[in-house]
Amino acid sequence: MENLEKVNLESTRLILKPISLEYTEDVFREFTSEITTYMYPKRADNIGETEKVIKDMIQQRKNGNDLVLVMLKQETLEFLGICEVGAIDTDTPELGIWIKKAVHGKGFGREAIGLLKDWVDHNLESECLSYPVDKRNIPSRKIVESFEGKVFREFQRINKSGNLLNEFEYRIYK
Repeated sequence: MENLEKVNLESTRLILKPISLEYTEDVFREFTSEITTYMYPKRADNIGETEKVIKDMIQQRKNGNDLVLVMLKQETLEFLGICEVGAIDTDTPELGIWIKKAVHGKGFGREAIGLLKDWVDHNLESECLSYPVDKRNIPSRKIVESFEGKVFREFQRINKSGNLLNEFEYRIYK
């Protein structure tokens, strides 16, 4: 596996690069309560919480556990959101993504997940990819289903905002 600090993925419209503290304000501004409706984490109460979370993401990358990348628009370097491959040290790495509200519906999510899937296929030895998503999050379900993701199991959990999530764990097989 390549050095996670140097991962830089590109497509025609996107640049994905390791998260850094440079993006603290962008993440704090765009990771809203609306964005987190169907997600496990909650919106940070203050920018200090966001900075702490990003520092933890950087440490997880250094430990070789997770790869969290910022999504930037290729032509302008506009911050679009975050995507990740978590649990990269397991047989079933987990994909995740969130995109700022202003660019929903433009295909950036599918494009980013495609880049991540290709990276995993070429850099990790895994049985399959996991992609947990709340049943009500239709746009995110469409992303995983476009990669032939199949529901592996259903489960419920309470997110950090105290709301019940009814989730599907999709699996994407090679």
